[in-house]
Amino acid sequence: MTDTTTTTPYATTESTDGEATDAPFEGVYPAMTTPFTDGDAVDHDQLAANARFLERAGVDGVVPVGSTGESATMSHDEHVAVIETVRDALDDIPVIAGTGSNNTAEALSLSRRAADAGADGLLLISPYYNKPEPAGFLEHYRTIADEVDIPQIVYNVPSRTGQSIPVDVTVELAEHPNIRGYKAASGDLNLISEVIERTRDEAFAVLSGDDGLTLPVLSIGGAGTISVVANVEPERTCAMVGAALSGDYDRARALHHELSPLVRELFAETNPIPVKEAMHIRGRGGPRVRSPLSRLSEDRRESLRDLLAAYDERAPGTIDPTAVDPAATEGAE
Repeated sequence: MTDTTTTTPYATTESTDGEATDAPFEGVYPAMTTPFTDGDAVDHDQLAANARFLERAGVDGVVPVGSTGESATMSHDEHVAVIETVRDALDDIPVIAGTGSNNTAEALSLSRRAADAGADGLLLISPYYNKPEPAGFLEHYRTIADEVDIPQIVYNVPSRTGQSIPVDVTVELAEHPNIRGYKAASGDLNLISEVIERTRDEAFAVLSGDDGLTLPVLSIGGAGTISVVANVEPERTCAMVGAALSGDYDRARALHHELSPLVRELFAETNPIPVKEAMHIRGRGGPRVRSPLSRLSEDRRESLRDLLAAYDERAPGTIDPTAVDPAATEGAE
């Protein structure tokens, strides 16, 4: 077993003042990228190495083959092979596999295969393009939850799906014993707050799906994050989330602001284009993304390299965000 320190309990203290929680998911879950070879095949050796790196860094679980993992351009066989590689590479943390689709039968089939491949849980994006009514959302998610007996996370990301899952639907789904979490990527704190408020009596975790809003979500009762930035700076992300979960909001705020310049840079172009470039700079796989995505624009590569060099030089909690923020530097010129 690897020597890991996760955010739960908070790693930098002997004990915490935080209350015990029944949340089924808590802490930091990187939304893993899928590395590709120059021939456009999945690079399973690099994928396994990335999974081991994240476990050693102290994350609480990993999420392969989601949006950041370019699931939209992968076959079902590739999905399953990625899940198997990640599961085999890890010793002690859960694998939450992305298996969503706008076709309920397809999502159910892939979810079954993911469970058979060793996934510990599922991340299910809401149906996109066909824009179901509330009854359709309920039937879609319940069909999968009834048939696949592992914990499942409902994923609300209207910027990609064209439609937000109604709060009433989420609250009703939270009553299902296999629907144990919600990835909040709407950018709407009022909506997220209402979901947390109305599901507090359920064994149901609300996880931030937007790195820039992770700390605000935690402050209103969120349990953790499914994070892009944690691929690049897992220790800092774990430190921030761990601080917030244990009530140390002074430290959590400092780390939030420290990470913010990198978060902005990682979403300057469509995810996962910048994060794959960042991992390439850090020596954890090539920058290749599958078409129709394209490599990070050349003018952004150098600024990203300079930004990462600043993080490399300083321990978590010691960086002045204004000293490393490319936007701040541009404004001063």
